[in-house]
Amino acid sequence: MVYVFLDRFFFVFHSLIIVFNLFGWIWRRTRLANLLTLLATIFSWAVLGIWYGFGYCPFTDWHWRVRMALGDTDFPDSYIKFFVDSLTGLDVSARLVNLLAVVLLLLSLAASLSLNILSWVRRRREKLL
Repeated sequence: MVYVFLDRFFFVFHSLIIVFNLFGWIWRRTRLANLLTLLATIFSWAVLGIWYGFGYCPFTDWHWRVRMALGDTDFPDSYIKFFVDSLTGLDVSARLVNLLAVVLLLLSLAASLSLNILSWVRRRREKLL
């Protein structure tokens, strides 16, 4: 029973993190938090990825452990592929999903960085006046 709850929890939580990474830069109030989650994601993928493989995510690791405890042993290397396949009911190419994940993450990072820097410059300019 606990593992079923954890499986659902991780699916919702992890999916919300992905959506927040993609769109959290849109709203002024969430921009800093969005930048922090994007940087944490990149750190996980690239730095932790040195030891665990590029694209490593501890949430995926924990979710897969829960799913293994439930008897599921057939899941993709990428949580995003799992997410996309779960939403669409299709078996989307892992290569395509991974490419889109990196491109969209970098685009979101560029938007978040740009808007956070612009906000910082505006606040600083207002303090000087």
